[in-house]
Amino acid sequence: SKFTEDGIENSEVLRNEFIIQLDGWYSKAERYDIICDAMKKVHINFTSWGVLERRNAANVHPSDFDVLQIDSDFAIEIKDLKHHRVKSITPQRKFIGGLKQFAAIGTQIQIAEEVQARQMWDAGFKGKGVKVAVFDTGLPAKHPHFKNVIERTDWTDEETGNDGLGHGTFVAGVIGGSSQACPGLAPESDLYIFRVFTINQVSYTSWFLDAFNYAILRKVNILNLSIGGPDFMDKPFVEKVWELTANHVIMVSAIGNDGPLYGKISIYTKLIYVIGVGGIDYSNNIARFSSRGMTTWELPSGYGRIKPDIVTYGLNVYASDLVGGCRALSGTSVASPVVAGAVALLLSSVKSSQRDLINPASVKQCLLASADRLPTANMFEQGIGKLNLIEAYKVLNSYQPQASFVPSYLDFTKCPYMWPYCSQPIYYTAMPVVANITILNGMGVTGMIKGRPVWHPYSSQNGKYIEVAFTYSETLWPWSGYLAVSITANKAAEQWEGVAQGHVEVTVVTPSDDNNRREQSSTLKLFIKVKVIATPPRAKRILWDQFHNLRYPPGYFPRDDLHMKTDPLDWNGDHIHTNFRGLYLHLRGAGYFVEVLGSPYTCFTAKHYSTLLVVDTEEEFYPDEIAKLHRDITEDGLGLIVFADWYNTSVMAKVKFYDENTRRWWLPETGGSNVPALNNLLKPYGVAFSDMVYEGQYSISSHEVHFASGTSLLQFPENSMILRKSLKDQGREILSGSSPVPTEGIPILGMYKIPTENGGRLAVYGDSNCIDSAHQTTDCYWLMDALLHFITQGIISPTLQSDGGLSMLKTKVRVTGGLPVRMEGNHLFKYSKVLESHLGDPVSKPQPSCPVITWESQDFINESSP
Repeated sequence: SKFTEDGIENSEVLRNEFIIQLDGWYSKAERYDIICDAMKKVHINFTSWGVLERRNAANVHPSDFDVLQIDSDFAIEIKDLKHHRVKSITPQRKFIGGLKQFAAIGTQIQIAEEVQARQMWDAGFKGKGVKVAVFDTGLPAKHPHFKNVIERTDWTDEETGNDGLGHGTFVAGVIGGSSQACPGLAPESDLYIFRVFTINQVSYTSWFLDAFNYAILRKVNILNLSIGGPDFMDKPFVEKVWELTANHVIMVSAIGNDGPLYGKISIYTKLIYVIGVGGIDYSNNIARFSSRGMTTWELPSGYGRIKPDIVTYGLNVYASDLVGGCRALSGTSVASPVVAGAVALLLSSVKSSQRDLINPASVKQCLLASADRLPTANMFEQGIGKLNLIEAYKVLNSYQPQASFVPSYLDFTKCPYMWPYCSQPIYYTAMPVVANITILNGMGVTGMIKGRPVWHPYSSQNGKYIEVAFTYSETLWPWSGYLAVSITANKAAEQWEGVAQGHVEVTVVTPSDDNNRREQSSTLKLFIKVKVIATPPRAKRILWDQFHNLRYPPGYFPRDDLHMKTDPLDWNGDHIHTNFRGLYLHLRGAGYFVEVLGSPYTCFTAKHYSTLLVVDTEEEFYPDEIAKLHRDITEDGLGLIVFADWYNTSVMAKVKFYDENTRRWWLPETGGSNVPALNNLLKPYGVAFSDMVYEGQYSISSHEVHFASGTSLLQFPENSMILRKSLKDQGREILSGSSPVPTEGIPILGMYKIPTENGGRLAVYGDSNCIDSAHQTTDCYWLMDALLHFITQGIISPTLQSDGGLSMLKTKVRVTGGLPVRMEGNHLFKYSKVLESHLGDPVSKPQPSCPVITWESQDFINESSP
């Protein structure tokens, strides 16, 4: 398991420990009585369980949870525990981390100078009276750089507040250090140091929960997280972050150091109400290490939100070291405390009469409203823009309570900022484009949308050509909600080209409260501007299958490339705009239009598309999907391209690992992709992948290709074309430890024309790594071009025919290898939308109905977009 500031790659579930969340805050004795009463009802012997003793600063205070330790024989019965005071029961999780930071290269920067903090200091604002919590690795006692450390608390089992790593000291120095050589941004702020990681970088959910509760009791104003956090399925953690925010705690978090990859955002940074911070260099370029959006929780049926929220300097920042000196570091864990320190300065500048207007939403609104847009970066790289401390000060000190949108408009003609929306126009019959808008409510912790959003197309600016639909948060809590906007072109635009505009109007209301505040309301306009074109020809339209890619499975899903042994868990969902972004850019550059399918195959019209693109899927297929796709291919001429990866149960068993903490083996739920499911999909055409695992380099024409832990073709029909290459048996190497020997004639690519009157074509390839930006060492976009030429036009690329390439099969082929079978005892059903909860032969759940979009009525107005 690996836990970094960039997020949990896999958190270990403790088999015998459970977090019992209660419906309120109770004393230690009261909590014990509640648990005793609950355990009696399920007849678990008193000697078989106990409550974990937590020796920390929160121990003497009431709490809303306890950690139950129970004998393994009774662990399964915990799910039956019922009590009117028990809100939820969740396994305890352990996190093992590597706090990523980078040594400085080049000039060392005093960050206070770069963000103009000295102007704030000269005006008398240095963070005085602002409470900042630093959740990190601790701080040495009596460190000379810190004058205002109010409290150092240890939440680990090591009973020391000292920092053995230096990460926490550096972060605290950026925020509140007072050294002349490397001053922090808010040197007079009150620092509360929370040591939540051991010297070995180990933490637990319960440590965070106790520390979060204590932060609420201490009424901290700002909480900085420059470290990783639990995955989004750790319910107690996520709910506690909600509670912190509802208690006016402004949370600032590093977005992660997985750049330049897209879609790899630090886990809890994805939460709407957390300020996610990315890094830039001193030329205002996005730092290569800074993670990019979008968020991926919404996949596969929705679309991600903008993250990061804001960017600032994260390169060669100079701050405190462990022994009283200074050092320079880089990383988003450096950028996050820059924003936290800036917020501390801002809060100290607010007039006493304005203090009640300060909350997590209003502060975030002011930061974003004052940010400087970077001209060369898109919104998934920079968020709203670069921190501008002085402008934020001006906005905050003239702030009036209001609601706002993030982003504040949708202009699909504006590149590069609105990428990927600006990269492809909309047209009639296309899958609707979905934009997820965050609603920030600075008027109160709770709000609601009054009535419904209203769509106002502009009659003078071609608004009649587009349709709009919404899903949205009826209740906004805490401080925030969402508005998801679906946009498409209507039939009137089938042969029209131009720009269409309008706006969505939303009224947010915050009810009166116990402090005699009256009901407040804020009416927002989301301006929409889209490029519309006539419907492209079928041959240029590609449908990307997103539905059969799993999102963030918390089980063991191994990497596509088995050589990645230090980082074996594949925890990011695939998407054409994230790890396949390079492929998307290539396809658009080649004149193709790429649409995303977030629903089953029964929900699209095949006659609109030349090609269905199925890449590295982990999900199973509904029987009705397989039958419908067969009709699409044989009767309606749809083309199918499949990119697979390895699947071998013996290799899967070999790459299992034993977890000392949970005392159990972790088995992979699939291989690199779910080949048994793909073979079911391809069975009607006489096509199957094998259970062999191959790797190696091969060349064809002028192209060098790296084949990384892929598979081969096991069978293919007659009159098809096969590409064979020399590769190494990686599966044999893993299982026996022997050096792999190149094997000649491995079939890795197949192309076939369906022999019916209107039949389409299909092409299959045994490896997806070369089209995946996250894994490729050499790309094979040229291969995708060749396959698309075959699928759409029946043209066989000369490249594939050179160097002893494609060979025609006169008869059916079956080659070395076995037909992959599903691994016995796997738990794919726990994460699947398709499978029923059982073992053995797969049985699918009832297939859901296709989503029905209700387009909003058009309330035309004669306006122009600003």
